[in-house]
Amino acid sequence: MNLLRKSHIDAGKTDEYATSEDFARLFTVGMRRLYLLSFLLTANHEKAEQSFVSGLEECVNCNSVFKDWARSWAERTVIKNAIRIMAPRPSRSSGSFAGIHRQADGKRENPQDQNPAIASVLALEDFDRFVFVMSVLERYTEKECSVLLGCSRQDVREARMRALRQIAEYMKHDEAGQQDFIVSSSSSPEMLAH
Repeated sequence: MNLLRKSHIDAGKTDEYATSEDFARLFTVGMRRLYLLSFLLTANHEKAEQSFVSGLEECVNCNSVFKDWARSWAERTVIKNAIRIMAPRPSRSSGSFAGIHRQADGKRENPQDQNPAIASVLALEDFDRFVFVMSVLERYTEKECSVLLGCSRQDVREARMRALRQIAEYMKHDEAGQQDFIVSSSSSPEMLAH
């Protein structure tokens, strides 16, 4: 009699946990979001792909995770892989834009060629970008960020403030640049002739 009850409980518990098929489906359906998360962290398509694929492999082969937590587990796994690949460290500088990130094949990726919001994040120094993505976009706490990044909460606070200032500055300059383009193009000889 006890054996029947125990097997019924065990069967019920297995339904609570995400399977490798659940994770494969999650990575397929949420591919764009998870890849964008990886790309925003690494600012490099090759490293983003590496982080994404490693995250998928780890999730498919992972220990038991509740189905309700599968999505956040997948995101966390992608973040942890990006941290392992990039090894971001706090800088003691006042902060400046990285501007251009070198790809692994020697090509450069120019953030100005991206959507302005994405470009502003890609232009941040590595550590500041990780902190911004994790704490602002993914809503990790300072404590979670400091544990995952292996730094102090103060490092996280300072990096988040630098990132927010730099993104605001970037967006202000981007907006001003677009307005200059509109003004200069509307007063161009071709426009005046019409």
